[in-house]
Amino acid sequence: MASSLSQRLQRLFRPSHQHTAFSATILLVFAIMASRVIGYVREAYIAWAFGAGPMVDAYVAGFTIPDWLNYIVAGGTASITFVAIYSRFLAAEQEEEAQKTFSVIITVMTTVLTVGIIIAEVFTPQIERTIFPNFTPEQLQLCVYLTRILLPAQIFFYVGGVVSAVLLARRMFLFPAFAPLLYNVFIILGGVLLGRSIGIVALAYGAVAGAVVGPFLINAIGAARVGTGFRISFDVKNAAFREWVRLTIPLMLGVSLVTADDWILRYFASGGAGDISRLNYAKRLFAVAIAVLGQAIGQASLPFFARLFGEKKMDEFAATVNGAIYRTIAASLLATAWMMAASLPLVDLVYRRGRFSFADSRETALFFFWFALSLACWAAQGLYARAYYAAGNTITPMVACTLVTVVSLPLYSNLFQRFGVTGLVAASDVGILANTVVLAWLLHRKGLVRAQLPWAELAKAAATAVFAAGLSFAVARVVPASGRRLDDVLALTLVTLTWAAAVVVGLTVLRSKLPGELRGRSKPAADPESAVA
Repeated sequence: MASSLSQRLQRLFRPSHQHTAFSATILLVFAIMASRVIGYVREAYIAWAFGAGPMVDAYVAGFTIPDWLNYIVAGGTASITFVAIYSRFLAAEQEEEAQKTFSVIITVMTTVLTVGIIIAEVFTPQIERTIFPNFTPEQLQLCVYLTRILLPAQIFFYVGGVVSAVLLARRMFLFPAFAPLLYNVFIILGGVLLGRSIGIVALAYGAVAGAVVGPFLINAIGAARVGTGFRISFDVKNAAFREWVRLTIPLMLGVSLVTADDWILRYFASGGAGDISRLNYAKRLFAVAIAVLGQAIGQASLPFFARLFGEKKMDEFAATVNGAIYRTIAASLLATAWMMAASLPLVDLVYRRGRFSFADSRETALFFFWFALSLACWAAQGLYARAYYAAGNTITPMVACTLVTVVSLPLYSNLFQRFGVTGLVAASDVGILANTVVLAWLLHRKGLVRAQLPWAELAKAAATAVFAAGLSFAVARVVPASGRRLDDVLALTLVTLTWAAAVVVGLTVLRSKLPGELRGRSKPAADPESAVA
């Protein structure tokens, strides 16, 4: 037994191992958890060293233009759209064509990105002044300086994203899984080694170094190990390159709320000292759950979605998507109950130290509490989007998500004016709910994935989550967080034990099939008769 487990673990972490959907998910969950632990250390270091004030606001805002530029050239989606194309070449044993397309995409788009970076470097002050009109002159100057440092890193993010697609198409997840971990490590190293001498600017230099070593270099090493070659090529007449452009341009032109949410939050919150920082701390902690429940499953699922669709196994494709959606939503509902009840002691333990005060913890915990409500939507929308990408349809999600984003803008403005920064978080929740529902409805309407979810099982998970949340909140009042570490630990422990016991009791009494399905010991529950038409 021990020998068998050891062998399975060795296969799991072998670079050349071709994963199944289950083993890929396990690996990605492990890697993302490790990355988020390092990410926690990164955020905790920033909170300790710099607190939650105007300087950190400028640092967070400094990522806006680089992120936007990366989004425009599809750096964030390059691997997603390329996986389907590259997988098709591999299935047809057309390795040479795959290599040619790979080379053209990197050469042409890196050139375009380089030109964009040069333009952005020149006009950074004007752009930043427009995006953050409420910044003080000192904040604006720091933001511009940090932005200009961070912009070149986007080249390495982009190329690394395309290279990772090669590995994902070959079902080799190890190198792409651990690239973000290295990125976070280098941000921390930058702060630790240079923070005392050059201040918060050290974090930006660490981010650039991390982009080189993590997303770019580690994936390039993995690709080289499987024989992936590259040569400079501007063959824009390449048919597969043109197909990639056709699939990717909608993602370049559209603006999904998944990405724009951070930009919108920063824009409205720029007038209050520390508001951007506290929102960012809450969102980054919230992103841990999104990564584990949405990102890991989504990354692991895409190659298998693409293969099933490419083989025209439409019933199996729909069942696989629905099964992943069901398990993700059900697990997210249970996690939300714990996150909301544990928000204050959790945030206080994670962040309060150095210049980050208990008052900052209370404000950040309030944002985290409201973000947690939308966990199921954030996790599920990523799977719905990948179902479109696997089907080679990027126009529909682009148009739909862009419309949702545009319609959501007045909501952000209105709720911010009425409820302040907390209203922004509420608007974010409503927006991502609309984004998820629209994607699911359009998939159903187009006949790609009909909404044949096990509604009875989802109701059991929701009822259990409400039950667990109620008991956990009651227990949390016994030892309220007061700024003492011991109280935080005691409150978090009691909440966690109560939540876990309530979940076990609730799922057992309701005879939920979820535990077995999460362990992979039973087929996903589905009741076509109860599916919404």
